[in-house]
Amino acid sequence: MLISLVVPCYNEEEALPVLYAALKDVRSQVTDHSFEFVFVNDGSRDKTKDVIKSLAAEDPDVRYLMFSRNFGKEAAMYAGLEKAKGDCIAILDADMQDPPSLIPQMIKDIETGSWDIVAARRVTRKGEPKIRSFFARKFYRIINKMCDVEIADGARDFRLMTRPVVDAILSVSERQRFSKGIFAWVGFRTKWVEHENVERAAGESKWSFWSLFRYAIDGIVSFTTAPLRISIYLGIGFACLGFAYLLYYVIRAIILQIYNTVPGYPSLLSFILFIGGLILMCLGIIGEYIGKIYIESKRRPIYIASEESKDED
Repeated sequence: MLISLVVPCYNEEEALPVLYAALKDVRSQVTDHSFEFVFVNDGSRDKTKDVIKSLAAEDPDVRYLMFSRNFGKEAAMYAGLEKAKGDCIAILDADMQDPPSLIPQMIKDIETGSWDIVAARRVTRKGEPKIRSFFARKFYRIINKMCDVEIADGARDFRLMTRPVVDAILSVSERQRFSKGIFAWVGFRTKWVEHENVERAAGESKWSFWSLFRYAIDGIVSFTTAPLRISIYLGIGFACLGFAYLLYYVIRAIILQIYNTVPGYPSLLSFILFIGGLILMCLGIIGEYIGKIYIESKRRPIYIASEESKDED
């Protein structure tokens, strides 16, 4: 059986030698299967490309795909899965936060035939900023309440999958990808392997708080229309509130004969600003969905490759 290990890379020249050594160790442990290492260079600005090509020159099991520019990790994972030839395919990060040491046990679990996917899940977030961990947990709680599929808290992209699972994932050809949601959406029997949080082997994280926030918004918009329904409920609620407010003044004028009131300009202004902000928020939500439709309608490719390794016959 051929095992493909897909590694998306962006500015990982320092971490790649460490990862490659770990992958070779895995290959030496699992001697009853053959391996291929598929590195996808996502438009790196450092010497990641040179490091990958040097690894490919000395190891025939190393294959690579070079992007013409930075298309993002989601595109790199899709490209790696598309290029991989293995009967089982795993995705793991280049920074060693996805421990390669788990791969031998993952392979054994797949070989039992009881599982189609063996996926890694972090049980701790030691080493992460507290505010980032807090919002990450809240994100999983919110998206699981909104979506029809469940995304496990702490789920990683690191997982070993059988070929039918990978083919199902590749059949979901949407341009705006949220892989954690896609993994859950395609289904299949999944076993979770829990592990402690691991610090990066080298370099710095490419994910800032705001890039993660945008990624979370993309995930919610991609897998649920709940925000649109919430805006409808808010509109109905405030319409009812406005009608009740009007009814109150009509009753006051007809029954209680109270016509003159002290002008409440500050409260009126605050109310108008609040309603105006709410309308703009709802328009923004609608705009996010329209933007997704616009991008998908263009049918642009998910990635463009500038160079790739030659397959040996």
